[in-house]
Amino acid sequence: MNSDSIDKKKIESLLPHREPMLLIEKLINIVHLKSATAIVNVKKESFFVQGHFPGQPVMPGVLIVEAFGQAAAALTAYGVNPKEYENKLVYLMSVEKARFRNPVLPDCELHLHIEAVRSHGRVWKYKGVAKVNDKKMADAEWSATIVDRNK
Repeated sequence: MNSDSIDKKKIESLLPHREPMLLIEKLINIVHLKSATAIVNVKKESFFVQGHFPGQPVMPGVLIVEAFGQAAAALTAYGVNPKEYENKLVYLMSVEKARFRNPVLPDCELHLHIEAVRSHGRVWKYKGVAKVNDKKMADAEWSATIVDRNK
């Protein structure tokens, strides 16, 4: 179960997110339940830059944080026993120390380097760094929990 990468189709089997809110394209460099790098393709056509801001498009910082959360949820869902994750969702609980250092402009490939810092029961703590061409764009720490999905 330790694959080096997973594609969007596999991510869709792990997360409830769908277009246009599924932000991550793939997860690479996966270290089982520890770390991975998510790829987000930020394009001029991306829904989130259409009106943010006309003539000077920028990826909203809150969606960088959302992409961090999606990457962490995919890493965790991919790593845990599929029977344990059946009918579960990963919910964001808190975001700490989010810093936005440089604007993320289309057309670029945003790399989210994420790490699971610790877990206690169903609560996980993560940290991540967002980069474009090795330049740090943002970083954050956040917590998430695994909850039962409503049937």
